[in-house]
Amino acid sequence: MQSELKSPVTIFVALLRGINVGGKNLISMSSLKASFERIGFKDVSTYINSGNILFKAKGDDARKLERKIERMLSREYKLGCKVVVRSFSEMEKLVTGLPKTWNGGKRWKYNVVFLSHSIDSRKILDGLHPKSDIEQVVYRPGVLLWSALTSGLTRSTMLKLSSQKIYQDMTVRNLNTTKKLYELMKKMSETRDRRV
Repeated sequence: MQSELKSPVTIFVALLRGINVGGKNLISMSSLKASFERIGFKDVSTYINSGNILFKAKGDDARKLERKIERMLSREYKLGCKVVVRSFSEMEKLVTGLPKTWNGGKRWKYNVVFLSHSIDSRKILDGLHPKSDIEQVVYRPGVLLWSALTSGLTRSTMLKLSSQKIYQDMTVRNLNTTKKLYELMKKMSETRDRRV
């Protein structure tokens, strides 16, 4: 019992890049859930079919967890995709700090671009040149917040980003998915708190 107190359990979400997109890297979420359980994660669940896995793990080293998950994906699924792991506290800070203008209006598209730690820096904005008449890009630690007029999506600078090498170190979730993942993590946290 004392060893459990020394190693606190943390709630995480793993965001897998490029899973089940355009008929490529097809993995069933039930298979992925089983794989996460096999490598020692607890209370594993998935959300939609695009590689969002919620789980509990001891400790708080997200980089170590990313490497562990990437090794498993390579071994079990022959996939070399990047994984971004965020803790509940990181997701809470992100979602509660979203711009007030991100209200889900139909004229705008809102995406959260999660950055791998290898490219996580404000300097990432230096290579981007958003078109201020149709889009806005804001850096926050760990993410780029990108909003664009739906009428201008085909002209957006962020659309061109997908052809650059740096894009391999990012994974994108829309506003609704990001908020839902936070809500699910919050529910996991409340369940844990009731047990203590």
